[in-house]
Amino acid sequence: MTPPKDIDAYLATVAPEARAALESVRKAIHAAAPGAAEGISWGMPSFKVDGKIVAGIAAFKAHCSYFPYGHEVLELLQEELKGYELTKGTIHFPFDRPLPRSLVAKLVKARIRVSGGARPRRTAGGPKRRPTKTRGDR
Repeated sequence: MTPPKDIDAYLATVAPEARAALESVRKAIHAAAPGAAEGISWGMPSFKVDGKIVAGIAAFKAHCSYFPYGHEVLELLQEELKGYELTKGTIHFPFDRPLPRSLVAKLVKARIRVSGGARPRRTAGGPKRRPTKTRGDR
């Protein structure tokens, strides 16, 4: 099977009840991180802020999952996540109970905070990388 090219193509492949749950979470992610770039990473929908993945979502046979892309986020929000099935790096939720918008906002903002925010980008006049030594330089 060819991987989907974008989130809409991914959602077209999942069951209607899962699609509705993922659409709800998708909207909540965009509300928490306006301008987040959508894409497909590891075959599932992902959302990037300043080039860093801050969230991922996916549908499975019996549940949907939210991927915060960092176990630290789950540790920071463990009180808010009581009642959800957690693995080391995901939150599982049933099709008929998407994650609340307020919880998604906390997850996204925690991930941005934990990942250190935006990376400084090198400009034309900015610092350059040192050349690496080759065998002939030794």
